[in-house]
Amino acid sequence: MRSGSADVAPELRRSPVRVTAVLTVHNRKPLTVRCLDALAAQRLEGAVLDVVLFDDGSTDGTSEAVLAQHPGTTVLRGDGSFFWNGGMRVALAHAMAARPDFLLWMNDDTVVEPDAVARLLAVHRSLSKRGQPGLVSATVVDPDTGEVNYTGRRQDRWRPMAFHPVVADARPEPADTMNGNCVLVPRVVFEAVGNLERTFQHSMGDYDYGLRARRAGFGVWVAPGVLGTCPSNPGFVPSKDEDVRAAFGRLRDTKHLPPGEWLTFVRRWGGPLWPLFLAFPYLRRLGWIVRSRIGG
Repeated sequence: MRSGSADVAPELRRSPVRVTAVLTVHNRKPLTVRCLDALAAQRLEGAVLDVVLFDDGSTDGTSEAVLAQHPGTTVLRGDGSFFWNGGMRVALAHAMAARPDFLLWMNDDTVVEPDAVARLLAVHRSLSKRGQPGLVSATVVDPDTGEVNYTGRRQDRWRPMAFHPVVADARPEPADTMNGNCVLVPRVVFEAVGNLERTFQHSMGDYDYGLRARRAGFGVWVAPGVLGTCPSNPGFVPSKDEDVRAAFGRLRDTKHLPPGEWLTFVRRWGGPLWPLFLAFPYLRRLGWIVRSRIGG
């Protein structure tokens, strides 16, 4: 982990500090607008918050609603083929051209508390004074169950492809990587680590980025407390109405576990025994598919 003098946060010495929230959206107009409403309501002192939004081919009027209700938003447009990781790559590159002090990665279904950004900045300031700068992840919970779903993640020592949530109560806690639902990324980290990996189209890019930041010598930290809500993503759910071949094909599509991307991820982060971990998630989910058919 990088260390340095007590004065390692020059971006916090000037006022106002510039934070640019970056998000990718697709056909979730009510959620997107609600997310931006929460960002617009942030209580910030000595900081300004801008938004760069990549609309990946929405057909439900998302861009129009955003510009009508939040006219200061920079809206970039895609054709529906970028997905989360691809859209975020474009939006992050656009945002960084203006050299903000911080990037704030957001999911459009995340609703943050009014003091969330201020608390993330305060954690960054505290860690920087200790010579421990890095990414600062927010903990968010499912609005219906109250259970933690997106936060920092810690790798299992014996199963490096298993990532467990890190919960911080009273003080920041270190993690190995993070979910990209609400993460403060200092410019110095982004300039050192670079953009999201081009290999990943939808998922895995955020986990990969956190691990790359750690490898570059930066910390990944979880801010204390709960800073917002986000519905849980059920991920791949087998259906009783499709046959095994169709279900297994759906498992391997862009939004679930595309084999080429999973191969890249597991080779990069699975350690010397990575071939042992390569087939495991497919075999486990194939078991789910078979059991769902038998149960149906």
